[in-house]
Amino acid sequence: MNDAGIPALRQVLAGEAGDLPGPVLIRATRTVIAAAVLLSHLIGALIVLGLLGLAFPVPPEVTSHAAWRNVAIGGAYVTVVFPLGLWAGLRAAGAIDDWLIEDRAPTARERRRTLQLPIRLQAQQGALWAVAAVIAVTGNLTTSTKFAVEIGITVSLGGVSTVAIAFLLTQRLLRPIRARLLEAAPPRHGDSSGVALQALTSWFIGTIVPVVGALALGVSALMVDMTAHDLARSVIVLCTVAVVVGFGAIALFARSISQPLRELRDALDRLDAGDFDVALTVKDVSEIGYAQAGFNRTAAGLRERERLRDLFGRHVGRDVARRALDEGAQLGGEEREAGMLFVDIIGSTTLAVRRGPTEVVGALNAFFAIVVEVVLEHDGLVNKFEGDGALCVFGAPLEHADPASAALAAARTLQARLTAELPDVPAGIGVSAGTVVAGNVGAADRFEYTVIGDPVNEAARLTEQAKDRPGRVCASGAAVERASAEEAARWAVGDAVTLRGRDEPTPIAVPRS
Repeated sequence: MNDAGIPALRQVLAGEAGDLPGPVLIRATRTVIAAAVLLSHLIGALIVLGLLGLAFPVPPEVTSHAAWRNVAIGGAYVTVVFPLGLWAGLRAAGAIDDWLIEDRAPTARERRRTLQLPIRLQAQQGALWAVAAVIAVTGNLTTSTKFAVEIGITVSLGGVSTVAIAFLLTQRLLRPIRARLLEAAPPRHGDSSGVALQALTSWFIGTIVPVVGALALGVSALMVDMTAHDLARSVIVLCTVAVVVGFGAIALFARSISQPLRELRDALDRLDAGDFDVALTVKDVSEIGYAQAGFNRTAAGLRERERLRDLFGRHVGRDVARRALDEGAQLGGEEREAGMLFVDIIGSTTLAVRRGPTEVVGALNAFFAIVVEVVLEHDGLVNKFEGDGALCVFGAPLEHADPASAALAAARTLQARLTAELPDVPAGIGVSAGTVVAGNVGAADRFEYTVIGDPVNEAARLTEQAKDRPGRVCASGAAVERASAEEAARWAVGDAVTLRGRDEPTPIAVPRS
């Protein structure tokens, strides 16, 4: 593979497909799998040589010529047959390439063949080792039956170790292709044997292989006279092979489990911190893959819920939304002591005539942005937008220690900001305070949070009065009386005016200059 393929090899070894083109991903994956399987065969061959040369006793009737003949035959078999078998196995699995090359979702058959590739490939390699064991046994029967049995057991142990190690490596190296495959469809039942197969494979290498080796060594010691020195050497060699090979298998299995679990743990921490955009790349079809896919579904659900919560809060107000989510939403209301602020643009018809629709909408958005910001600064709620006006509530749905003062202070701040920031969009502001009924009004399938009561109507009527006054802010005398002494001192109560729709005059207060 040329220098351009080195980064692709590194990505595959790291388990990341990234944005690799399909053909590049295939070539890189085949290269690392071929190297892993050949390395596994080399380990198996070394196990056989080590056990035969150092661990198991050689019967006296086996000459050095016969021993070297076995070495030559075994070397030729490993050098020629195993690479050919690997090439044939990868060729047979070529049907999985089409969907990657064509950059499309795999068919059901292609999905099945891709996910079964590790088992199919190692079954083929195991068959090669089985043939090697048969050749070794039959080729030595005429020389020594004891040695034929011994070499048959040894080759079988080497083959089992090779196939198991190659299976664990192949499972790991196929993660990038599995990740690309599982983008189209998450793991489902029947895709894989799961974590249990990998665990049993690791246990088999670490436990069964050395136990069978020890059993074979014991049988050999009974059939062939061994000195204490030879027996000790055989035990040391067998234990060393068992520890090294078993540790390697367990390490591979542990890493294949711990790494995705760490990624899952980190993703859960991010989700718990409020990062709902987190997502895991599903690289496995075992129980771990199910957990990764399940996490992604959960994160997507929370992301959608947060989006709806955000939209809900924008439509009805954050406080109303929070209360509805915490306590549930029911029809009906409750009495509250509240401050009311109504703000309405002066001459909105003229504004629409003089400016284009886009400019009008921009002006309204800028106007309402200031209204919302000021009201929130004073712990209020913009209850509803009414054309080019807005009704703002202080003291509902959340209680406020001094709603009248909050409404009055918000009115002063709002008028100052509108005058400074939007001088071409004049507005009248009316403030009232008193007892209102706040709650959900409508039908069971469609309702809205609203505030009903005389202070609401009074604030709207005071807004009409404010439009004709220099300061463009009017408050009822009752609202000033309910406010704190500090806030009340900022207002001057003047003449009483009979507001539209009322029989009794209402004292009007305006901010002191």
